[in-house]
Amino acid sequence: MELITSPHLEAPDDFYEALIEAHQGLSTEESHAFNARLLLVLANHIGSPSVLRQAFAAARPARSP
Repeated sequence: MELITSPHLEAPDDFYEALIEAHQGLSTEESHAFNARLLLVLANHIGSPSVLRQAFAAARPARSP
C-alpha cells in the first residue's frame, strides 16, 4: 500500500475547522499532547508500518545539501 499524498480529504475546510475547534481552550502543552494522541489514533487506524514510514518521510522538512 502506498501513502496517498495528493489531495484526498472529502471536505478539507470542514476538517480544518474541526481541527481548530478541537484545540480551542487548550494550553500549548495540552495542544501538543492532543496532537500526539491524535497521531497515535490515526497511526493505529492506518496500521501499516510501511505506509507510516512513508508518512514520516513526507512530513519531515526538506534538508539543504
